[in-house]
Amino acid sequence: MGGSEIFGIPTGPLIALAMVIIGWIIMSQTGLGRAIFAVGGNKEAVRVSGIKVDRKKIATYTIMGLMAAVAGIVLTGRMNSANALMATGVELKCIAAVVIGGTNLFGGEGTIIGTLIGAIIMGALGNGLNLLNVSAFWQRVIMGIVIIFVVVFDQWRRRRFGA
Repeated sequence: MGGSEIFGIPTGPLIALAMVIIGWIIMSQTGLGRAIFAVGGNKEAVRVSGIKVDRKKIATYTIMGLMAAVAGIVLTGRMNSANALMATGVELKCIAAVVIGGTNLFGGEGTIIGTLIGAIIMGALGNGLNLLNVSAFWQRVIMGIVIIFVVVFDQWRRRRFGA
């Protein structure tokens, strides 16, 4: 699934684009998406308004598990092999991409398109660090610094401008 091509285009990016479109549709066009944002913003207010918070959380984790499975299948197809340690450290890059894309770590805000832009930035940063022969250890340190910087800047901006 991840190692083939469709009309000369690798299937990995096509599948990623399909996941972005599906995510955008769910988050912006459905009641589930609005409820997910609401639960992320203020769980108690959502519970009081009659939305079943636990069901929304289970649905969210189920969808994310499905998307993680698709990513694992694509990565396995791309590498033509699989092992348990194949994507070690990817979670840090994912968090950094989401935060750079404008999602609030404390919930209730963010967009799929912002996350896509954050992922593109993180991919470019990772490729640049690889081209500069930066060790994997220092790459993780740099990613961590990027996350800290973005979170601190976001919190400063929110307090300063009330965003």
